[in-house]
Amino acid sequence: MENADSPTSSQLPPDDVAAIEELGRTYQALKAELGKAIIGQEKVIEQLAICLFAKGHALLMGVPGLAKTLLVSSVAKTFDLSFNRIQFTPDLMPADITGTDIIQENGLGGRREFEFVRGPVFANIVLADEINRAPAKTQSAMLEAMQELKVTVLGRTYDLQPPFFVLATQNPVEQEGTYPLPEAQLDRFMFLIEVGYPSAEEEKRIARETTGTARAILNHLMDGEKVKAYQQLVRRMPVPEHIYDYAVSIVRKTRPGTPEAPPWIKDYVSWGAGPRAVQYLVLGAKARAAIRGSFMAGLEDVEAVAIAVLGHRVLTNFSAESQGMTSKKVVERLIAEMRED
Repeated sequence: MENADSPTSSQLPPDDVAAIEELGRTYQALKAELGKAIIGQEKVIEQLAICLFAKGHALLMGVPGLAKTLLVSSVAKTFDLSFNRIQFTPDLMPADITGTDIIQENGLGGRREFEFVRGPVFANIVLADEINRAPAKTQSAMLEAMQELKVTVLGRTYDLQPPFFVLATQNPVEQEGTYPLPEAQLDRFMFLIEVGYPSAEEEKRIARETTGTARAILNHLMDGEKVKAYQQLVRRMPVPEHIYDYAVSIVRKTRPGTPEAPPWIKDYVSWGAGPRAVQYLVLGAKARAAIRGSFMAGLEDVEAVAIAVLGHRVLTNFSAESQGMTSKKVVERLIAEMRED
């Protein structure tokens, strides 16, 4: 007898089954296309795809020189979507990203009128490079765009056109002249994606393949309407009841003030994850299952996205820092303990 919680196409309409199979093929094509420009970083590419199809935003963390900017611009090139890059600096003002009113002559008797000129945030994919270098009021303007899909300029509101996807980068090493993102803004990012160093073989390939004259030409794989259709497909993915239970349980265990939290959490964690973490755990699991051609989110999907979802939402205290207990290690330990239960 088939397990009711096992991945199966029987709980989905035939059109959704075909769409999931198509999404799986599209994701494989996306990896192959990005492989022309990006060497390695397969896990990072998967996490970016999960964020995109789950309708979330991603924060990429890594030292300079790991091709974070190249990766984001390459992702944009594989989609038939508008793309803008914003280089955040300490003197960047909100109007520099949202746009502003300028005086223009309307051609009728030389009469002058205010005309709104859109800023770089009006794009489908926005690369916010070194977002922690911008002052708080500029970060707040970006926050409204990410959360509300709109910007407000001089009392007037302008809508952003979906799909809208913000990919921000941070350098964890150089902190001089930076404005750390507040917890409220960090919480708006679905994933914190750590971009690590390549392997020795990958680094050798980088040296061989990126120091010549050839430039990779990336092909468009889908347009905005197809992206929105896949995002809706992810929302319709079935989730077994025990997956909801697991997502709620692991998030509640991160909160030192709750009875579900293990004693060691109270020793190491000052602030746990909020309800948005539960939403993103489930959405991330749905999207990961969909791009892998599965017809139902499973426990392995939740575990695969748990660190990216919870790592920037669990705030450790001084005691944890003094013992090298990072947020990532907290989540890893919680997953290990829950497997044993």
